[in-house]
Amino acid sequence: MKQIYLVVLSYVLTSTSHAQNKAAADTTHKNTTLDEVVISANNFKEKKKNVAQLIDVITAKTIAETNAQNTGDLLINTGKVFVQKSQQGGSSPVIRGFEASRILIVIDGVRMNNAIYRSGHLQNIITADQNMLSRVEVLYGPSSTIYGSDALGGAIHLITKSPVLSGTDKTLVTGSAFSRYSSVNNEKTFHVNASIGGKKLAWLQSYNFSNFGDMKMGSIYPQKYPNFGSRDSFIVTNNAIDEIVANNDKSVQKFSGYKQWDIMQKLLFKQNEHITHSLNFQFSNTNNVPRYDRLQDIKSNRLRFAEWFYGPQKRLLAAYELNAEKALGFDAVKVNINYQDIEESRQTREFRRYDRFDSRIEHVKVFGTTISGRKIMGNNELSVGVDLQLNDVKSTAFRRNIITGAESKLDTRYPDGKNNMNYIALFAQHLYKFSNQKLVLNDGIRLQSVQLKSIIKDNSFFKLPDTAVTQNNIAVTANIGLVYTASKNTLLRATISSGFRAPNLDDLKIFESATAAKQVVVPNADIKPEYTYNADISIQQKIGAKFSFELAGFYTLFTNAIVKAPYQLNGQDSINYNGIISQVLASQNVNKASVYGFTAGFNAEIISGLTLASTISFTHGSFDADASITSPVYEKQSNGTYLLVNKKVSSIPLDHIPPVYGKTSLKYGYKIFNTEFSVLYNSWKRLDQMNASGEDNQQYATADGFPSWVTANWRGNLTITKALQLQLGVENIFDRNYRYFASGFSAGGRNYFVTLRATL
Repeated sequence: MKQIYLVVLSYVLTSTSHAQNKAAADTTHKNTTLDEVVISANNFKEKKKNVAQLIDVITAKTIAETNAQNTGDLLINTGKVFVQKSQQGGSSPVIRGFEASRILIVIDGVRMNNAIYRSGHLQNIITADQNMLSRVEVLYGPSSTIYGSDALGGAIHLITKSPVLSGTDKTLVTGSAFSRYSSVNNEKTFHVNASIGGKKLAWLQSYNFSNFGDMKMGSIYPQKYPNFGSRDSFIVTNNAIDEIVANNDKSVQKFSGYKQWDIMQKLLFKQNEHITHSLNFQFSNTNNVPRYDRLQDIKSNRLRFAEWFYGPQKRLLAAYELNAEKALGFDAVKVNINYQDIEESRQTREFRRYDRFDSRIEHVKVFGTTISGRKIMGNNELSVGVDLQLNDVKSTAFRRNIITGAESKLDTRYPDGKNNMNYIALFAQHLYKFSNQKLVLNDGIRLQSVQLKSIIKDNSFFKLPDTAVTQNNIAVTANIGLVYTASKNTLLRATISSGFRAPNLDDLKIFESATAAKQVVVPNADIKPEYTYNADISIQQKIGAKFSFELAGFYTLFTNAIVKAPYQLNGQDSINYNGIISQVLASQNVNKASVYGFTAGFNAEIISGLTLASTISFTHGSFDADASITSPVYEKQSNGTYLLVNKKVSSIPLDHIPPVYGKTSLKYGYKIFNTEFSVLYNSWKRLDQMNASGEDNQQYATADGFPSWVTANWRGNLTITKALQLQLGVENIFDRNYRYFASGFSAGGRNYFVTLRATL
């Protein structure tokens, strides 16, 4: 009761700050339908039923009702997007078996992917405040025609709320505020936003602060693995001495908590009926975020790291956008000029190595411009544009003795000289509506040039054969698709599309691979861009007034796929790295890989207000291996155990491929109350289904792999007054202990949460 009282008190304090947004909410509280307008696929607004690419839309209503702790958790709760976690302060979405730098994250039309987006697991999506999103659009399949490099498996477009103009001479003030408490990690979140709008000028401001304590995992372990993920001990530093101490509660994941604050400011100026200008400022920052999975690593039969954390992760975005109608011969013109400033760091120190506190700091500056126009000519809609992005990366590192304060040189994560990666492209996307109104053609093409220049100034650490890397890559990608409305209840989609990803600076870094084997990855200057060629087909069928289903299948050919494979550095296949003899790996282009799968779902209205919905996804991926050499693979033995062996094989599992996953939910809504009971589930991912040299993190799994799991969850929303709403929920009701596939961090156990929301 004391905790609930604190929530109520914090609400009273925050809601006095002119909270937001009845007017905005009224325009977003809609169910997703085929007539839903999407803006990701063609760069301009288009009805969903005319777009051949499969797209899911998460509305503002769903975002508010989901009441997730971060943007990654929002995606998890859809049951359609798989998310990996290495720490509480992280979420790495997976689309059709592609993850990190192989999917594209876009916010308000601006690429978040930059030159150091890694191929492993990324937490950058949590730097977008989900409480200020008006919608999320998830694009499945290659999306390179509009967005360029990285969109091999799909794209996630995060669209934030906008200021609200009054439309009259009277000033319109709208706003909202909420306060949330979660028991499983002692979360305390406070949020307030307000929009002040005149007839031509409107200003939106938003402030969000979250304090997450250490996450407590579930207490009901898989029967065969009674201690899976338990935190038996941890390292503390007392009187400048590291000590390993026993964890009083092994279900508490010590050193997994963190803090985050997000600020957004938007200014909208309506020059006239045809021209608007907007300024968009976003800033996200954290304190030190512990890399929880690495804090579990073992060396010499004891915990290896006394400290392993990401330094404050800062993301700043400043953008100007012009939208004009009937300009320059186009029906619509859009100009976006943006600047991003990103800073992140990795801080590590091994147990009782007081002389080796290692800091590696990355600072990325990105300048971007997109100019596009749309022309409607009868049944044709043509969007054309130019896209420019300039990346500048500065990588520094030092080693400090924490006792004496003395500092010394250290190898940097990326080359320590001048690093630039520049993108420039021309693109066109076309849509043709046949006169019978049943068939719509989508087609597009993009010509992209990517230049990368990177220089190593200090080559004394590894004596690499190449100290300067220059790449000039040109790619052509395209898409063609058909949408066929067979009847008012049947919609068919079929597309063929291609995507590409140019090697970035992260592909050239040196790092210790987080695998069970001792491995170090070194640069390979000869890698080339990777491509995907995708075909997919889907059907949406409505049966009667109360039942509908959707089925989609896809096949992706992945050529020049960049994977980590055995390599030699200066004639040696192993080197001493951080005091450990490690096998040398390097990113290399394999001949090809393939990924295929399907998603299925249905929605049924049982009685008025009561709806049953379910979705399930299956993905399989493998790449061709060189059968003339040995490769590390997991092999199932006759006694049922798995053994890591080196053998000649022709096919190896592709990493990042999630197990079967999905969601089933029962929703009920009546006047001032709505509730949802849901089940989230994942199937097994066995060791022999994983890539032994990739990013599947077998060392954080059981001896058999990542076990299957099912969680039951309940949430409810009660409208107390027109301006006040109460949200309650219980996640993981049966307190299951589980981990998402490839994760070194256990999901939360039974979690009670309460939220109070207020609107003006």
